[in-house]
Amino acid sequence: MYMDEGRRAAEAGDWVAAGHAFVRAAMEGSAEDAELATRVTVELVPLADGGSAEAAALLAGIYLEYFNESALPVAARYARAAAEAGLPAGQRTYGHMLVTGLGVEEDRERALELFQAAAEGGDTYGMFNLAQLVDDPDESLRLLKSAARGGIVTAGAVLADRLSALDRDEEALGWYVWAAERGHTGAMNAAACWYRDGFGTKPDPVQAVRWFFVMLAHGDGNGIHEAIQMVKAGVVNEEQIREAGRLAGDSGAAEALIGAVLGGERA
Repeated sequence: MYMDEGRRAAEAGDWVAAGHAFVRAAMEGSAEDAELATRVTVELVPLADGGSAEAAALLAGIYLEYFNESALPVAARYARAAAEAGLPAGQRTYGHMLVTGLGVEEDRERALELFQAAAEGGDTYGMFNLAQLVDDPDESLRLLKSAARGGIVTAGAVLADRLSALDRDEEALGWYVWAAERGHTGAMNAAACWYRDGFGTKPDPVQAVRWFFVMLAHGDGNGIHEAIQMVKAGVVNEEQIREAGRLAGDSGAAEALIGAVLGGERA
């Protein structure tokens, strides 16, 4: 979808929109779009040099993500220009470079100011980054919630970790599930383990195995070993495994688990 969107934008001469589309496609795992994102820099440079803050912020992000360290000075120059123009994406990107010392001298105080400005401008990544730096725990939680609700899935997982540390386990589990439903494998594992062990809820072996199955579907096989141990320990039965498979949308995984662990017992 994003590839087609990017190509249409490129054909129309809207290189900023094309670059954004190619980057979004690359983030979903398209090597071809990563290549297109690097190529579009040729068209973005004149726009950025001509004063387009959006082109400058986009360029900085592409240089940081898809080029080697030799591109860091150029990335810093464009990120700084976008930040000084007041663009939230530029403020967030340049703030990230400052807080990590990536291509520039580390300046945590300035980074905090930039993240604050980006967050106030509605930038969800700015909110997420600011949440990592503020000293007020309540403010950090508020920012993480805003970032998560703005679509930053990792923010939901981090929020769950913070709530867990505060012993607000029921809320934490809710956010682990929220992030798990949106593809965060670490949150899937946390949700599975919490359902298994009864953190933030009563033990629920069906939900535990469900999320271990979903982890497997996302390429993380660690959880299936936990599911096997649950079956061997008699924590979950055949009917529950099938229900977990149904909830995970993977009946095949359920039958494979039943066959691998319970098949020998039947024989």
